[in-house]
Amino acid sequence: MQFSDLGLAKPILDAVTAAGYDAPTPIQAQAIPAVMQGKDVMAAAQTGTGKTAGFTLPILHLLNKGDRARSNKCRALVLTPTRELAAQVQENVQAYAKNTNLRSAVVFGGVKINPQLQKLRSGVDVLVATPGRLLDLYQQNAIRFDHLEMLVLDEADRMLDMGFIRDIKKILKLLPAKRQNLLFSATFSEEIRDLAKGLVHNPVEISVTPRNATAKTVEQVVHPVDKKRKPLLLAQLIGENSWQQVLVFTRTKHGANKLTKYLTEFNITAAAIHGNKSQGARTRALADFKSGEVRALVATDIAARGLDIDQLPQVVNFELPQVAEDYVHRIGRTGRAGASGHAISLVCADEWEQLVAVEQLTQKHLEREIIEGFDPQNPLEASKPIRPLKAKKPKKPKKPQPQGERDEQPHGDAPRRRKPQGNRNGQGAHSGDSKPAGQRRRSSNSGNRSNPGGGEGNSGNRGGQNRSGNRGGQGRSQSGNR
Repeated sequence: MQFSDLGLAKPILDAVTAAGYDAPTPIQAQAIPAVMQGKDVMAAAQTGTGKTAGFTLPILHLLNKGDRARSNKCRALVLTPTRELAAQVQENVQAYAKNTNLRSAVVFGGVKINPQLQKLRSGVDVLVATPGRLLDLYQQNAIRFDHLEMLVLDEADRMLDMGFIRDIKKILKLLPAKRQNLLFSATFSEEIRDLAKGLVHNPVEISVTPRNATAKTVEQVVHPVDKKRKPLLLAQLIGENSWQQVLVFTRTKHGANKLTKYLTEFNITAAAIHGNKSQGARTRALADFKSGEVRALVATDIAARGLDIDQLPQVVNFELPQVAEDYVHRIGRTGRAGASGHAISLVCADEWEQLVAVEQLTQKHLEREIIEGFDPQNPLEASKPIRPLKAKKPKKPKKPQPQGERDEQPHGDAPRRRKPQGNRNGQGAHSGDSKPAGQRRRSSNSGNRSNPGGGEGNSGNRGGQNRSGNRGGQGRSQSGNR
């Protein structure tokens, strides 16, 4: 199948051809016709398979037929979890819409809001946004959704991991009920399916790869090494193999800065990209890395989604992620669109549990290779046998409450207990009253995993987007009243 067989409008097809693409990827071949038919879509494919073009091309095709957006309106809204991913989607939209009169804009936090306000005044056909900044703009009457035709949630699983579910629900309440909904994600977790129940209607469900699978074109290897010797080993690998472009992942922002400084001392041009960096610094670091001025880009998991670098040859896990799924997204930066790539993990004895989790998730043992001169004093234990993945059991439906209790207690609120009226001697109003039984408090850990992706994303992306950091801690209460 060729792109010319999909029925795309000639201006858009010409732009695709000019970009050097002839044949669609499997996810594009299935998603594009479904979107063009006006159907809701749930699509899952591993990182690097062309999901972005899978929704941008048919959206531009449909929008090109209608009237242009009015002032402070948008016709299609694309929500992304990170600034980098938002910028990447906008680049795709601009490239494929260059032969049309369609207007687009991207808005995210960490930069001044005034230029974004001015851009929206004339209206845009496609608006790419991160949730926090979008709500800020809505509160300032810079954007309205009366004429919205399409909604896209891109990397929806990552948005949930980063704690955006509340903002997403607020945004959904602002949108017109009649619209086309597209949900694109690397995986279909139970949380994603729960979100989809209130979003898509009779969707076309597309899944072209197994869940949490890694690309077959990526060669994966583990180098056991002591923790203290990791920086030296990395510098040696870059130097001896003459790597000119390598993406290195660390768990923490401090670790990224420290490793960048270390590599620079070995005359290896390096730059760090993480949530504490300004948007300008992050954009420059990524641009220098793409152009070849920077050989090593050291990143936290904020960059595991949204970095689109053509023919990136190497990805290094300087530290394994706390959450195994992030391993799949990290190494998905290489081996994109069928190209070959290498994923190297420097693993110390303390990371054995994370290694076992990665191997269990990907259902394969990773090859181990000790580099000469770096034999670990603390040996890395042998891997565990891989157990077949079990399908998750569906959740049991909640039992309905008796009518009397439902009337007395608001849904979702904890029951209130009135304190007994005491006298000056501290006695209860009724001496026979017994002390109320204590209630168990259920912890809410969903969305707050102790991993670099979750924490990093909130500080790195929400930091520029949310209200609490910029308004004296009152943003949460304000956003809740929108």
